[in-house]
Amino acid sequence: LRFWADRGVDGFRIDVANALAKDLPEVLPSAAEMAEMPLDGRHPVIDRDEVQDIYAEWRQVFNEYDPPRTAVAEAWLDDPERRARYARPESLGQAFNFDLLQADFDADQFRRIVTANLEQQTMSGSSSTWVLSNHDVTRHATRYGLAPLNGRKVKQGTEWMLDGAPADQLDRDLGLRRARAATLFVLALPGSAYIYQGEELGLHEVTEIADDQRQDPVFLHGGRHAYDGLGRDGCRVPIPWRREGPSYGFGPSGAHLPQPSWFAGCSVEAEEGDEDSTLSMYRRALALRRDLESSETLSWREADGPVLIFERPGGWICVTNFGAETVGMPRGRLLVASEPLPRDDDGEPLLPPATTAWLRC
Repeated sequence: LRFWADRGVDGFRIDVANALAKDLPEVLPSAAEMAEMPLDGRHPVIDRDEVQDIYAEWRQVFNEYDPPRTAVAEAWLDDPERRARYARPESLGQAFNFDLLQADFDADQFRRIVTANLEQQTMSGSSSTWVLSNHDVTRHATRYGLAPLNGRKVKQGTEWMLDGAPADQLDRDLGLRRARAATLFVLALPGSAYIYQGEELGLHEVTEIADDQRQDPVFLHGGRHAYDGLGRDGCRVPIPWRREGPSYGFGPSGAHLPQPSWFAGCSVEAEEGDEDSTLSMYRRALALRRDLESSETLSWREADGPVLIFERPGGWICVTNFGAETVGMPRGRLLVASEPLPRDDDGEPLLPPATTAWLRC
């Protein structure tokens, strides 16, 4: 939680926060039976109402510090109102919002999710959170570059990996373009943005892991029939720091998961001196984000086609082209863009497909 640490605030991530309280009968229901039970606060394992009593006690402890400590709940819940209970000031203070993480690179989905979560933030009195990748899912650079398999949507990339990760099903360049655009969109939103290690380097999912090299207990216990197929090792491979070395700079003892050769070109060392690299884009955007911080509101502007434009307090806007055609942009001074911008015959900048730009109005 580096964002908090930089501000002298201690924060805590509460793993599986919705399963801390349990009420188990003498005969434990099967997993299939529990999966059919409603999540209304009375489920024997998940999101029981009394878990909020526990976090209310934790809040009393957090508030004894100056400044008060905060926490973020990892609670995979489909009901936004149930999830918001963990984010209240009387509870943990924040809850991870995984809605964008589960969305396609699609303008309508992004706008609907952002609008709904900002409304939920107002109701809970908390701050919104935004996540595109984490340690449990396929990296978003890969998800956004996958074509449908046999006419069906590839859910989180799992089916693609189970199918052997065919190279012709992944457009790596398009996936990375979309990932950079989505990141710049998210960093412009009000609230807290959470960045997963390696996404700032533009890393794709690592698929070059043999079964006997996998470490994830989910895979080891369930094999290829586990709930998420191959487990989660592909997004947990240690990130590359240097172009060379047995672990690309991760450590003298090597990496606990195999790192592919293409990591060299995505290393911190390789990207630091490149102004067009993903790492450089993240650094520029994060520095600007700190300078542009304001009240947690936005207003949508009208836009044609698969384009989203919103304005933030302080007179700056974010515009994202989710479509396949280059479009014009509102007038303004360019602050940062996820890709180089071409210009029209009059010298005005244009917005290519899968690109986000921030403009000072």
